[in-house]
Amino acid sequence: MSLSKVPMIGVVACNQQIGLHPFNIVGEKYLLSVVNGAKGFPLVIPSLGLAVPTEELLSRLDGILFTGSPSNVEPHHFQGPASAEGTHHDPKRDATTLPLIKAAIDAGVPVFGICRGFQEMNVVYGGSLHQKLHEVGLFIEHREDKTAPVDVQYGLSHAIDIVPGGLLHQAWGSEQAEVNSVHTQGVDRLGQGLTPEAHSPDGLIEAFSVKGAKAFALGVQWHPEWKVQDNQFYSSIFDAFGNACRLHAAKRER
Repeated sequence: MSLSKVPMIGVVACNQQIGLHPFNIVGEKYLLSVVNGAKGFPLVIPSLGLAVPTEELLSRLDGILFTGSPSNVEPHHFQGPASAEGTHHDPKRDATTLPLIKAAIDAGVPVFGICRGFQEMNVVYGGSLHQKLHEVGLFIEHREDKTAPVDVQYGLSHAIDIVPGGLLHQAWGSEQAEVNSVHTQGVDRLGQGLTPEAHSPDGLIEAFSVKGAKAFALGVQWHPEWKVQDNQFYSSIFDAFGNACRLHAAKRER
């Protein structure tokens, strides 16, 4: 791979304690989805909880992928009730991603949010989250079976209805698709300026875009990074993201 010919795509890391030391880690599936799906080169953005030199960072990137994570956004960021005991949080990631999302979109840098990244985008735009969808009483089961093999956990779970004419519809070309479902939280109140792009059969918002964004700005609740080359729908999303990143790269090189 010649780095002069591919977009540089930032991939946000999680801050996680492993043994005695904190680590910044990114699932390999996200890195490979940038390489194989978006046809870019991934650069890990650490979540250190420090002031990020946002303007300089964005001037060097052609896109940013906000990944999924075992952790949840701390509910004080959306005025939600305290999380249940034992809920995994990552305050250093919150401190890194929440300001970075809005800055990147405002700067015209393509942004793609997956699962936690999707939820972060909603919170950034003033939305709120159901912390336990299965306790609301309005939704189908969106959690994976943690006792099942990983291929089953990330296998196709339910259909989605795609909004005609939206960013997702333009990428896929159909109003129907099948997705996996590996999440406990979900959109409660949609953030201001976000446009629904897809819904699950129970009406839950599964994807949205940012209205008026200067470049690709999409969030999805499912995990299209999973074996992206084996799923045409997932591939179509990463193709669209990669094309937007290449367009931004061309502008940046002028």
